[in-house]
Amino acid sequence: MALNKAGRAPDAGRGCSPAAGARGERGRGPRAAGAGAGRGLLGPQHRGTGPWDRGVRAVGMAARILHRLRHALGGEGGREERARDGGEAEDCPESSELEDDTEGLSTRLSGTLSFASHEDEDEEEEEEEDGGAGEEPGELPEPTGEAAGAEDGEWDPAAKPPGGSLLTRQLQELWRKSRSSLAPQRLLFEVTSASVVSERSSKYVLYTIYLIRSGQFDKAPATIARRYSDFERLNRRLRSRFGCDMAGIAFPRKRLRRNFTAETIAKRSRAFEQFLSHLHSIAEIRRSPEFLEFFFLQDLRAAQRLTCTGMYREALATWANACRLQERLGVCGSGRFLLTLAGLAVCHQELDELGEAHSCCEQALQLLEAQDSHPLLGPFLQAHVHLAWKVGKDKRRSEARLQGLQEAGLPLQQQPSLKECLIKEPLE
Repeated sequence: MALNKAGRAPDAGRGCSPAAGARGERGRGPRAAGAGAGRGLLGPQHRGTGPWDRGVRAVGMAARILHRLRHALGGEGGREERARDGGEAEDCPESSELEDDTEGLSTRLSGTLSFASHEDEDEEEEEEEDGGAGEEPGELPEPTGEAAGAEDGEWDPAAKPPGGSLLTRQLQELWRKSRSSLAPQRLLFEVTSASVVSERSSKYVLYTIYLIRSGQFDKAPATIARRYSDFERLNRRLRSRFGCDMAGIAFPRKRLRRNFTAETIAKRSRAFEQFLSHLHSIAEIRRSPEFLEFFFLQDLRAAQRLTCTGMYREALATWANACRLQERLGVCGSGRFLLTLAGLAVCHQELDELGEAHSCCEQALQLLEAQDSHPLLGPFLQAHVHLAWKVGKDKRRSEARLQGLQEAGLPLQQQPSLKECLIKEPLE
């Protein structure tokens, strides 16, 4: 054994035998090797292959991917806002921004973000260093295809917008399709008020009912005011004609007492709403004259009476309500509706509202396009020619139709005016 200057063996100074020294080296071998690797004792070919180094590179790569995805999902909106503000794009986001946005990005990506295994990490890092050397950290790549067309101001509806705007565009498109779809419209009957009316010899409850088309907004409501005896008369007439259809329709009974209490009025209001809705759901009943005249015959009679007495302003409001009622009920091509248009035209003309009177005549002539023998065709044509001359509209078509009627043998000089037809028309 070789002795040192002190005359001792090399391990003697440490108070252990060579075997113990060997055991000590073996006991701290792995830990010492790890410490040596941390102090750079290993060669360059072994540097950075430990779990800690791979984790560091994975975190760095994830930060870069999140940074780029954050800018890509932001789209043009963020760049345009920064351009308007006069500031330049940030080269690199703050770490707090990345941390705050990580959860939202993970939700939007829905699992598309993934990391490669540690065998491929070195190759991906080398490709990023080679391919991304010419890009600034905060610079976005040039858009291609549909994205480039969107930046030039040409938006393609089929292209998918970035980020959250995709959901907005989809909702807008769904809303447009739902509005343009032909959804069936229902007519709703709603009792909006009920008032107790006392006259000299009677006392009754008057129910005000609105006719509302579901899914639409009516600027001017169509209303009727009816009492219990009116509903009872309608029920009796319909049961005598449509016995089978009316068998399953309930009608509120007449009471001998407590007819004017709030509880009774409220129950009858709901019962009348259900009664009318049930009647309207049966096609044969809702097209019957008994059902239709229940709604607008009273208004037609009142409007005719007011027109005959020269109360044109009051008559105009009543004619207009009768017109709205017939539109809600879908009977715009009937003879009653033509008479209503005649009343509107006469009242508008008497009130010097010539434009509105001309429009009513045009609407009536469109309905009479294929009816050359209708008794109101001649009066409407004459009124339309006169009003078109007054308001400066084209009257050649009406003049040509009048000429055709005259050649067919219709004496135009003996034709009554619209007002005369309106007064002489029986409304029973």
